[in-house]
Amino acid sequence: MRLAFLGTPEFAVISLAAVLEAGHEVACVYTQPPAPRGRGRKLAPSPVHAFAESKGLAVRTPTSMREPEVAQAFEALALDAAVVVAFGQILPREVIEAPARGTFNLHASLLPRWRGAAPIQRAIMAGDKITGIQVMRLTEGLDEGPILAEERLRIDALDTAGALQGRLGSAGAQLLVRTLAAIASGTAVETPQSAEGVTYAKKIRPKEARILWSKPAAAIDRQIRGLSPHPGAWFEVPGERGPVRVKALLSRAEDADGVPGEILDEALLVGAAGGSVRLLEVQREGRGPQAAAEFLRGFPLRPGDMLG
Repeated sequence: MRLAFLGTPEFAVISLAAVLEAGHEVACVYTQPPAPRGRGRKLAPSPVHAFAESKGLAVRTPTSMREPEVAQAFEALALDAAVVVAFGQILPREVIEAPARGTFNLHASLLPRWRGAAPIQRAIMAGDKITGIQVMRLTEGLDEGPILAEERLRIDALDTAGALQGRLGSAGAQLLVRTLAAIASGTAVETPQSAEGVTYAKKIRPKEARILWSKPAAAIDRQIRGLSPHPGAWFEVPGERGPVRVKALLSRAEDADGVPGEILDEALLVGAAGGSVRLLEVQREGRGPQAAAEFLRGFPLRPGDMLG
């Protein structure tokens, strides 16, 4: 089919690659405009933008798909279908309905659970055991369209948002290709979403990233893994020039009791409410990720020390 692909992050790149590999004609790629990235905060194209250009595809980076001229240019592409994978903008009705067969979205949850912007993070933070990836027909309502296909995945005890995203992205790319083949052949079946069990995956707010050791250990563990690697749940440790911020990237809840925030052993076991949290991987400001043992060699913390 003749398609437009709308996506922005690395998560979407594997789907774009799979669509091209399957032989579809990608008439145009839409992605978010270049944004400040890296330590230098220089403007850089999105991962989808960079990949699309490497494949010689036409790329457009509108700040809003609601602008009349943007919608008109989209309609002029004369598309069979459009594919949306973590694009980052809400599409107006005239864009959604422009392709002859419709617009389809790859969404990383089992709808109607976790409609919205951060389904992977919210699933881990809520303690879900199962999640999945679905292809749905896009409608004007927020992730309310009928489902065409899905694949379920288990959320493991040490899964981070980054690790789970990688597995969902790989599974989703293949699911998308199979679903596009069904749409092209006219054999796709659409199932309306249930009206029950609706939850919303709101964007992660900055204040959610700070670890409060007075919270239950299981909740802190889910917070750490759900926000890893970005934005990263964080705490503070005393430093010579004041508090030093440290991100926790991987953890495990344990049963040992202790004062919330107190270091309980020589291997970064931290007290919390109703148990403790074993920090397995952390990252100091200006440094790369480190295993707990490596971190402690350069920043010794001892039993009895308190984390903020």
